[in-house]
Amino acid sequence: MNQTVQFLQANGGEMLYKTWEHLYISLIAVIGIVNIIQTLPSLAILAFFIPLLGVGKVPAVAALFFYSMLPILRNTYTGILGVNRHLLESGKGIGMTAWEQIRLVELPLAAPVIMAGIRTSSIYLIGWATLASFIGGGGLGDYIFIGLNLYQPEYIIAGAVPVTVLAAAVDYMLGMTERKVTPDGLKSIKDAS
Repeated sequence: MNQTVQFLQANGGEMLYKTWEHLYISLIAVIGIVNIIQTLPSLAILAFFIPLLGVGKVPAVAALFFYSMLPILRNTYTGILGVNRHLLESGKGIGMTAWEQIRLVELPLAAPVIMAGIRTSSIYLIGWATLASFIGGGGLGDYIFIGLNLYQPEYIIAGAVPVTVLAAAVDYMLGMTERKVTPDGLKSIKDAS
């Protein structure tokens, strides 16, 4: 037991870095699976969850969760991959541990790209959630569904307009968050271009 504690004390930073690497490798493999899921029509994914989870909100939430993962995973991968390796070497040169490099260099520099994936995914989710009404999930899609069935445009508008406003509001709020998490040095580069 003492040897394990000593090993963890001596190699804790490296273990965190190795854990990060492990997660990174795993995410690359998951992206392939998520790419396949993304090619399936969203209504088909909703239908897939009915035998597993029944009808209503639970299968809708599960399907939307899986469907929303691709933009987030892809942008996280792209953001981390896009970090200048010389900056990581500089961090190492000034004595940063592997975990400090991840926390203080990689994630902040990748934050704008990661946030763009979260923004994209969030907007998609708000639109896709209207399909939840087809499996009893409720929401504004109910109005759209009723309007389509009864040929009443006012119902379609009553569902579609709030969804559009909601998507725009969420995009705006996440855009503000993106600006807050973007390092100041990257803001000045972005503003200059």
